Amino acid sequence: MSARGRARGVVTKRIYDAPESADGYRVLIDRLWPRGVSKQRAALDAWLVDLAPSTALRARFHHDPKRWPEFARHYRAELRAQAALLRTLRQRARQQRVTLLYAARDVHLNNATVLREVLRSHASQAAPRRAADRARQASHKRALPRTRVRERP
Repeated sequence: MSARGRARGVVTKRIYDAPESADGYRVLIDRLWPRGVSKQRAALDAWLVDLAPSTALRARFHHDPKRWPEFARHYRAELRAQAALLRTLRQRARQQRVTLLYAARDVHLNNATVLREVLRSHASQAAPRRAADRARQASHKRALPRTRVRERP
C-alpha cells in the first residue's frame, strides 16, 4: 500500500485481541508482561515500559472507576518526563498507524486511552502553533521599515 493510502495515527487495542496487518506499529505500554501471551502471539514491534504508569500509580488506581480522574491526571504528569519518547512515537504515528497495546479489561479506563489522548492532543496543537509562528514571522518582516538608498549625483 502506498504511503498516502496507509492508515496513520494512534489507536488502542487489547493485547489479547489477535494481531492484524492494519495494526501497523504494535507497542505494548504496560509495565508488566500480560498473562498468557507469548512473545510470538503478541507480535510486538516495541515494549515501551517507560511509557507505562508507575507501579505506585497503578497500585493506587487499582482499576477503581472512582479514582480514574486522579489516575489520568497523575499519569499525564508522569508522561511529561518522557518527552523524547513521546516525540518519537508521534513521529512514527505521522508515518504509519501506531497501535497502543494494553492488558486491562476496561476498554475505556486504561493507560492506553490517556496516552492516546496525550499523543493526539499534542499533535493537534502543534499544527496551529506552527501556523501562528509563521504568521507572526511574516508580520515582523512586513513591519520592518523600508529604507531607500539614494545615490549621490
